Amino acid sequence: MEPKRQTKTNAAERLETAFANELAQVNVIIVERMQSPVGMIPDLASHLVRAGGKRLRPLITLATADLAGYEGDAHYKLAATVEFIHSATLLHDDIVDGSPMRRGKPAANTVWGNSASVLVGDFLFARAFSLMVETERLRVLDILAGASSIIAEGEVRQLAAIANLNMSEAEYMQIIEAKTAELFASAARVSAVIADLPQEQELALDRYGRELGLAFQLVDDALDYAGSAAKLGKAVGDDFREGKITMPVAKAMQAANTDEQKFWKETFSKPTRTDTDLNEAMRLITKHDAVRTTLDQARVHTANAKTALQIFAPGKTRTLLCDVCDFVVERSF
Repeated sequence: MEPKRQTKTNAAERLETAFANELAQVNVIIVERMQSPVGMIPDLASHLVRAGGKRLRPLITLATADLAGYEGDAHYKLAATVEFIHSATLLHDDIVDGSPMRRGKPAANTVWGNSASVLVGDFLFARAFSLMVETERLRVLDILAGASSIIAEGEVRQLAAIANLNMSEAEYMQIIEAKTAELFASAARVSAVIADLPQEQELALDRYGRELGLAFQLVDDALDYAGSAAKLGKAVGDDFREGKITMPVAKAMQAANTDEQKFWKETFSKPTRTDTDLNEAMRLITKHDAVRTTLDQARVHTANAKTALQIFAPGKTRTLLCDVCDFVVERSF
């Protein structure tokens, strides 16, 4: 039987506590590898890396390595790699999105400018690739390098789909699988590779991370219309202002009457959207219960993630990884 579970709202904190010693070693690597004689690089990188994120992706690497029975130390470098890739994409995303806040602090590009943020993002990608090579596992390099390109493709696809009211749910799910879920999947899968697990278990860890990542992004979509700016660390409504057709909007549009459809079409055809537009969008999203249906869809994916782990023996780590699924859905509401 699985150990009795505690309250699930602090599952990420429990995972962090369980792997505190391992995460401390990862943080040493992160701080060490973001150093440079060019002072702006460590200053800007540390502004983001030390900004208080949950380190969920590297924690997944550490926890799945434990679940896989891995006994070496390559997972520390891989967890740092995952965090560097994630941080690099955040630096680039903030420039594309124009959001002034990241994790409750001014976005790096608002402090140092766009050019510096792009170049430091490139620096972090380079550091990530150096760490991958040091594991001396070609398949690890293949998985994480592939993830980096897929993430970029997902971001470009989302940019191309701005204000596209004809985008299907299936197309949107493909975008978020690429831009968000791929790194979650790779963060888990590389643990199976370094532990030399059979393919069935490797694919199970990939599925766990992928389904968790899909749920994570769907919840982010919902929080943009129903969350708290203080808890989110960024402004509510950023996706709307940027013209992104996310799942809550798609759900509200599906249920819209003629007048509401006119509102969505006119609003997303404008170059900018006002606070008045946002208030109306939130009213329609609330009216059609689009946040709840988005969260329901996220819960389907977290259930799939938990199912993927059933191939592994019951124990504390498996329970923690399952509980993180519930945390992802319940956070900040």
